[in-house]
Amino acid sequence: VQLVESGGGLVQPGGSLRLSCAASGFNFHWYVMKWYRQAPGKEREWVAGVTSDGGSKSYAEAVKGRFTMSRDNVRKTEYLQMNSLKGEDTTIYYCKAEEISTTNSYWGQGTQVTVSS
Repeated sequence: VQLVESGGGLVQPGGSLRLSCAASGFNFHWYVMKWYRQAPGKEREWVAGVTSDGGSKSYAEAVKGRFTMSRDNVRKTEYLQMNSLKGEDTTIYYCKAEEISTTNSYWGQGTQVTVSS
């Protein structure tokens, strides 16, 4: 089982990044997919989520209107399009897969996003 994030990096305030999370080793379409982020010394916080069929998405208030989550069940990949980035978005972003109707879940290794001029 693997979740591999990519797409992080350094961007100026107001810029955009697109994170990807590629899944392998499990039935991707049975899983709700989520993004979390965690800054040093802080608790990991939920950022966004999408249902297994991609039909419903939800976002934390801090990112609503700026971030868009999507998934491609054929490519077994989920995405987080981040626009209008702010300094406070700087942190490590993690993807998580949660199996429907079970407590089974997997985490990716994280990707660093830095918003700075």
